[in-house]
Amino acid sequence: MLPGGAKMAEAVVELLERAARREVPVEELRALRLAVQAVPPAALRARLSDDHLGALFALLSVNDREQVSACVSILERLLQALDPVYVIQNLREELQKGLFHPDDSVKILTISQVGRIVENSDAVTEILNSPELLRQIINCIGGEKIAVAKEAIKSLSRIAQTQDGLEALFVSSLLSDLKNVMATNDVVRYRVYELIVDISSVSADSLNYCANSGLISELIGELTGDDVLVRATCIEMVTSLAHTPHGRQYLAQQGVIDKISNIIVGAESDPFSGFYLPGFVKFFGNLAIVDSPQQICERYPVFMEKVFEMAESHDPTMIGVAVDTLGILGSNVEGKQVLQKTRSRFQNLLSRIGHQAKNAPTELRLRCLDAISSLLYLPPEQQTEDLLRMTESWFTSLSSQPLELFRSISTQPFPDLHCGALRVFTAIANQPWAQKLMLDSPGFVEYVVDRSVEPDKASKDAKYELVKALVNSKTIAEIFGNQYYLRLRAYLREGPYYVKAVSTTAVEGAE
Repeated sequence: MLPGGAKMAEAVVELLERAARREVPVEELRALRLAVQAVPPAALRARLSDDHLGALFALLSVNDREQVSACVSILERLLQALDPVYVIQNLREELQKGLFHPDDSVKILTISQVGRIVENSDAVTEILNSPELLRQIINCIGGEKIAVAKEAIKSLSRIAQTQDGLEALFVSSLLSDLKNVMATNDVVRYRVYELIVDISSVSADSLNYCANSGLISELIGELTGDDVLVRATCIEMVTSLAHTPHGRQYLAQQGVIDKISNIIVGAESDPFSGFYLPGFVKFFGNLAIVDSPQQICERYPVFMEKVFEMAESHDPTMIGVAVDTLGILGSNVEGKQVLQKTRSRFQNLLSRIGHQAKNAPTELRLRCLDAISSLLYLPPEQQTEDLLRMTESWFTSLSSQPLELFRSISTQPFPDLHCGALRVFTAIANQPWAQKLMLDSPGFVEYVVDRSVEPDKASKDAKYELVKALVNSKTIAEIFGNQYYLRLRAYLREGPYYVKAVSTTAVEGAE
């Protein structure tokens, strides 16, 4: 290390010694704050003692904002240099006090150290032997400061990834602390539910611990409660729970999926159903795609019926949710076949979606374009004659001239819409019927290889994906012919951001 660096480290240690003797005026703390930033933490590691750190933590207890702020900055820097195991073994009480501290910056400093400790497999076992510290972390979930609460949830979630951690949280007096903190208010209660869902997602074993604590049944109870806003929040958590196979199995065994279906049935007569219905419908959309679209739609016919009703309504919020859900449902072949079975009803709906993609407010237009891409895409290995006929008939149902519709959207000066329309072309680019339509549409292939129409990076990327989808198709050379095929291949080879050298423009006509 440079002599200057060594001197600097000496100066830091000297200031720390004085702090340990409580002889540091605020201006010296300011100097220390600057000095520790200038010295690499590793250079200080061997020189730091418990006294130094203890003294800085002790200085936090003074009611002086500038002093507290300086100490927080200094500690942030010094603690980075220390092994998490050392921190938990030697500064346990300091951490505990820090989590109690009235100043948010001290809480954040301390909870971020807890975050480091729980990520270290040796240090995390130490934390399990500190019930007081764990209790304080649980209390942080109820804090005003969202950053502190989020970090506390993350740390507890990490602690619960071991068997001992699950035991500590759910089979000890800490469970009652968790329940007490829930009583703070609605917002905090949802934070605890979020933690429980996080933990439950890890494995069937962790789900059992959470279920035995009674907290999952409380969450499910709120789904069927009278408060419509609470329902709307809780269905999101239950949807997260359904992302894992063991979560779905639990929900099915507990009759929760049937309950949600019944609530959708009952929503007919509830004037406030608009608050929670979108979430309940999304729940089934997510369930169908991870499970089996056909089984879910056959077992819960009310789900499909409700999606169609919402899509046919005049309420933009409901239409948006329905369109998203159809996009999710139709993202795999089994889901597409379920939709195809509804025959003309779905064809009519597609014409409405095509109309919305052209005329609705921008945000809904984007959602329609994304859903259309999802519905029309067929992986090459699933392109049977029947399915190709189906996607072609869906495409023609969208509008009287669907290719022109999306082309007109793609020429609008809004990058999001422009890219949304390009994604529709990309979705159908590997299907022979679509390639023939593109070739027959005057100027379309020229538009595809024209780089000047893409103003920004997102558009250039989207166009490149379209070219790639075309080039990689087995039928493209035959349908487009050699000349166009070679131009597309050249575009692909040059990459998305290629710019022609200026000198070649003079001989453009000579090509």
